[in-house]
Amino acid sequence: MSDPVPPTRSNHPLLPPSALAPAPAVPAGAGAGPAWPSFTGTADLVGTSTRGVSVYVDPATGAQGRQNAQDLLAAADGVMERNDAIFAIRGGPVDAIVFALNGQTDGTGGADHGGCTFSTGDAIEVDAAFGSPERVIALFEAELSECAMNGSLCGYSNGEALSRWCAAVIGANALADFATAPQWAQDGMPNWVDRTEPTDTDPDSVGCAMAFISWLIGAGHTLPQIAQAMVALGDAGTLATLYARLSGGAASGAWSAFRAALDALAGGVTNDDPFGALAQAM
Repeated sequence: MSDPVPPTRSNHPLLPPSALAPAPAVPAGAGAGPAWPSFTGTADLVGTSTRGVSVYVDPATGAQGRQNAQDLLAAADGVMERNDAIFAIRGGPVDAIVFALNGQTDGTGGADHGGCTFSTGDAIEVDAAFGSPERVIALFEAELSECAMNGSLCGYSNGEALSRWCAAVIGANALADFATAPQWAQDGMPNWVDRTEPTDTDPDSVGCAMAFISWLIGAGHTLPQIAQAMVALGDAGTLATLYARLSGGAASGAWSAFRAALDALAGGVTNDDPFGALAQAM
């Protein structure tokens, strides 16, 4: 997602009250705990969910950061189950840390992870979002979904868009301010349907994919169908070949059909879901 904070790493960044009693924090200790992509301090282990999500917090974030971590821990198993349903998998255990990523505490610091599977990307960094647990949950899901892609799509524009759609569905669209499709529209709607950009940080190619997925969902294809087809197509897949697989139409006709649908929109592209498909995504 489009992050107002410039990225500082070359990993896979996402850029832009529980009923259960939280477990007592356990200091991880210097040199202990996961090997985080960027965090270098001493974290506190807040607890581990039934599904194996271990949530840590940087004590420097204070009570509000700890509350973010407790809320994430309480939601973690539900997030895992919904992520499993999207990708038709059984995800593995992961670690997640809540801290002031990129110096922010409102979620705009984004999220990050190192690799693109549950074994290589299982150390997830999430920006604190004081008072906004849904933003922390959405950031966590964005990175968790990339682990579920099992080495495919991660680092590509279409995979980035897929992870953002997963975050929007599971995180109640809490990261709407990360939208990239409006910039893509303002930049003249370049065609990233017939080709995929090998980067996850270009707002034009990611924005095109966000709007395209909105269009597909609006046409009756669910996010699980889209996600599973994209993973099956792999890194060589394009949005055009995704359209062909889901609709049975010719890949060569995807761009023109998409543009015609965009041209028919009364309000244009003002967010990442121009076809208003979020409510029917699952």
